[in-house]
Amino acid sequence: MPGNDAQDIAVHWFRTDLRLTDNAALAAAARCKAIVPLYIRETPAAGRAIGAAKQWWLHHSLTALDAELRRLGAPLILATGEPYLILSALARDSGATRLVGNRRYEPAAAAADEELADRLRADGLEVDFHAGFLLHEPTRLKSKSGKFYRVFTPFWRTLESELQVAPPAPAPGALKGVSGIASEALADWALLPQGPDWAGGLRQMWTPGEQGARDRLSAFLNGGIENYAEGRDVPSRENTSRLSPHLALGEISPAQILHALRQPSTRGSQEDRETLRKEIGWREFCWHLLVNEPFLPERNHDARFDDFPWHADDDAHAAWQRGRTGYPIVDAGMRQLWRHGYMHNRVRMIVASFLTKHLLSHWQIGERWFWDTLVDADPASNVANWQWVAGTGADAAPYFRIFNPILQGEKFDPDGAYVRHFVPEIAALPDRYIHKPWDAPEQTHETAGITLGVTYPKPLIEHRAARQRALAAYQQIKDAA
Repeated sequence: MPGNDAQDIAVHWFRTDLRLTDNAALAAAARCKAIVPLYIRETPAAGRAIGAAKQWWLHHSLTALDAELRRLGAPLILATGEPYLILSALARDSGATRLVGNRRYEPAAAAADEELADRLRADGLEVDFHAGFLLHEPTRLKSKSGKFYRVFTPFWRTLESELQVAPPAPAPGALKGVSGIASEALADWALLPQGPDWAGGLRQMWTPGEQGARDRLSAFLNGGIENYAEGRDVPSRENTSRLSPHLALGEISPAQILHALRQPSTRGSQEDRETLRKEIGWREFCWHLLVNEPFLPERNHDARFDDFPWHADDDAHAAWQRGRTGYPIVDAGMRQLWRHGYMHNRVRMIVASFLTKHLLSHWQIGERWFWDTLVDADPASNVANWQWVAGTGADAAPYFRIFNPILQGEKFDPDGAYVRHFVPEIAALPDRYIHKPWDAPEQTHETAGITLGVTYPKPLIEHRAARQRALAAYQQIKDAA
């Protein structure tokens, strides 16, 4: 039987919902007599352990969350271990009778939560997991044939037709904590880089935490969203929201973003706002795919690619990771990733196409590198988007759509501003050669201080040869089908 909120003590288990506003589980816990806010570093982890860049973000996000919770009267408790043991002990020590949290959707984490809830309920604890990480429940949205959606457009059309976005629930005004509960020290978790400190670019670029998310959304809706529909493809412009890392740890909810888009003060055209809505929709679609195809991180959505002749080349992979491929737009993107833990979305597609089609490397190699280096690494979006570019996924770009990194650079970085910022060793080249340094005359190289193969690498592979090799490999699996 449900308990009396006003008489209960509740444990609120923070996971991918590190915010106070629009947090259904926290709102439920706040109605109780007292609350124990908790974050568990799970061992073993339910789902995939986060990468190094996201660990940096998590440290600062937890620091910000704890400061806000302390201000309200209930500090954050940190614990490491197996959740059932931690929660059982915490319920005993605090007198808690309820556990509340927001749902997780990564298949392994969702399964672990279901098993955990059964065990805790058998012990007499009330357990409630609320929605809030997504706009929809992935297992409930079905096509007319009763199956999950494999194509974005009908998925988004259906979701939008039934989507009702309520105004975000306010943060609690005050919380009553439980005294005497021990917490681990966040510093002991060693989430920050140690010798060397590679996070200087991250500190320069980002402000983790709920306030950072609100500030970023406000700044974008008051400026950057203007011309977003077109400008988001130009990596040198400030026309991207950069909300993805805040969404990844739940410092802001997708509902908050959609609600803000409807406000009269929001700038940008109707097309600009609708384009951002669709970007939120793609995040929903990726989670829809992962929940309904839990094998997606390990297997191709399109089984034909199980026999694709991928090419393993450790030296080429290392050159791609370091931004030393000899293709400036690719190298700029990979260096931006290393410096800022982030890469412009258009450039993500270019570098992913280069890895999977120019180098014929398996998409999992790139997916793993992005997982470790992106501050916005997301279990669903990372996998689904890599499969989309590789041509192996749902609603994917066909494999024979092979981005020409020279033309992509000339189209989306026509003045070379993005390349010059991240690949300064070729910055002195004229615009006409900035995306193809090998075409510049020797005198131009000398004037620009460039020695190809020394100060800047020659291309790993010539584009036309790479394209022909990729198409021949694709023909093999077509013929075998």
